[in-house]
Amino acid sequence: MSDDRKPRRREQILQALALMLEEDSGKRITTAALARQVGVSEAALYRHFPSKARMFEGLIDFIEESIFARIRRILEEVPDATARCGNILALLLGFAEKNPGLARVMGGDVLTGETARLRLRVHQLFERMETQLKQVIREAELREGRRPRIPASAAANLLIAQAEGRIAQYVRSDFKRLPTEYWEDQWPLLAGQLLREAPQAA
Repeated sequence: MSDDRKPRRREQILQALALMLEEDSGKRITTAALARQVGVSEAALYRHFPSKARMFEGLIDFIEESIFARIRRILEEVPDATARCGNILALLLGFAEKNPGLARVMGGDVLTGETARLRLRVHQLFERMETQLKQVIREAELREGRRPRIPASAAANLLIAQAEGRIAQYVRSDFKRLPTEYWEDQWPLLAGQLLREAPQAA
């Protein structure tokens, strides 16, 4: 197989896995079923990925790369801290909504029974996003003269918990309860309580 064909086959396998996670919600994905979906033998799957765990790692890699590349753009283009937080959360919710199979990976339910390393990777993904939110909130005082109403760590945790809960609802409802449902009404309430003007020095 040529070098340029190999990456395309890897992408095809990952796309098929994500589709099966969306269409077969709640079912365990087997390599035999995945091979049928792709139209290759199980042996051919293992030529591209040595294990099913590596396939899931490929999906997690894609999630990370997609989300954090867009977060970097938000940080470059949006100066206001509250708007930055809102855009990051909207990005996360919109990504999950557009990619139901990947939302199952983000929610962790599909990783039950898989290697603990995969669950740790997803945990680290959300930890990294929470750290990014905390940094945005902490920088607000330097950049805008505003402080969080509660400690930055607590504020960032509150925001990421909102996103995680919405993704969990989405997966639990078999993708009927959209993560963005009511978000336009709820975010202004959260945003209004996030930061306050820092007291002026005497």
